Amino acid sequence: MVITGLEAVLNEFPAKLIGKRIGILCHAASITKDFDHISDIFYQMKNCKLTALFGPQHGLHGQTQDNMIEWQSQKHPVHNIPLYSLYGNHRKPTPEMLNGIDVLLIDLQDVGARLYTYIWTVKLCMEACAEAGIPVWILDRPNPIGRLPFDGPVLKKEYFTFVGGASIPLCHRMTIGEMALWIKDKYYRDCDLNIVRMKNWRRSLLFSDTGLPWVLPSPNIPTVQTAFVYPGTVLIEALNLSEGRGTTIPFELFGAPFIDQEKLKKNLGNRNIEGCVFRAHDFIPTFHKFSGKLCFGLQIHITDLDRFKPVGTALEIFDAIIETSLPDALKFKMPPYEYEFKLMPFDILSGDSGMRECLISRKNIRVEKERWRYEIEEFRNEFQQLAIYPE
Repeated sequence: MVITGLEAVLNEFPAKLIGKRIGILCHAASITKDFDHISDIFYQMKNCKLTALFGPQHGLHGQTQDNMIEWQSQKHPVHNIPLYSLYGNHRKPTPEMLNGIDVLLIDLQDVGARLYTYIWTVKLCMEACAEAGIPVWILDRPNPIGRLPFDGPVLKKEYFTFVGGASIPLCHRMTIGEMALWIKDKYYRDCDLNIVRMKNWRRSLLFSDTGLPWVLPSPNIPTVQTAFVYPGTVLIEALNLSEGRGTTIPFELFGAPFIDQEKLKKNLGNRNIEGCVFRAHDFIPTFHKFSGKLCFGLQIHITDLDRFKPVGTALEIFDAIIETSLPDALKFKMPPYEYEFKLMPFDILSGDSGMRECLISRKNIRVEKERWRYEIEEFRNEFQQLAIYPE
């Protein structure tokens, strides 16, 4: 069985944490194998004192359903300590929030896509703690899609936002601890960063092989299956398509009222996309885009995980939709998006303007994928210097 960073700390409590006033950044998935939540465990501890809790996007217990639904700081209803929102009036902890904290523990379940906001909340916490001289401890957890290959563009610095703050690929294979090491090396070398490593985890493990319980890390990642397709189909958030929000299989399902379903299915089938097949499936979202309207769509079914590339598959989907729809039917949404008011939403999600411009200009998408390959190879060489888990 894989032992998470949280379990490792509980099995052998670090001497450096004894007697300390502890702040914890956590969420619904911050649990032990026995489903005990980190906040309850540390509140009851005698050898340290829990003084504050912090929550990322979607709240401490995953209560906010969608993007850009902020939540506000409050008193914890049970523990009667401050519960600070880092997805509301503040995304970076203020000095007042950190007052009275000796150490910040972070226990977050990531999903393996660069644009997932939790690691960028971690980055802002690292910045704030470096400024305040407070150590940061990351209790590491598995990347549930670490088995997938690197995929997608490497984020360019001019596109750094709250959905991406480091030059890594869209599908990056790193754990949240490894990403924190990358961030420290590149941006905050003064941060006193401590990674509590997992035991018995390797990148090729399926989550079902870890022996750990799956708790949805955010409301629209209900299953590990969702996480596998997410790095690609999440780009639909920046298009006039439904990514399946408002259904029971978000991100596996996509469509729109204007889709020619049979043409699209045939077009995708002719492309011989590796690792997946597409099945026609209509849906009526109960909320979000096209709420209450019939969408003609497809579901992605992964048939060979070791050959499936989520971002490359998404690029094929968008290209096929353009080929099988009326001219200008597929549209890119305009800003604002996730606290960014100038850059195109699709660009900050994908990593730069390359993918969008490729689709608009109708260039051969193989050229775009080849561009990623060169970027990923450069990243891979750097990644191998800090990777802390075996393949």
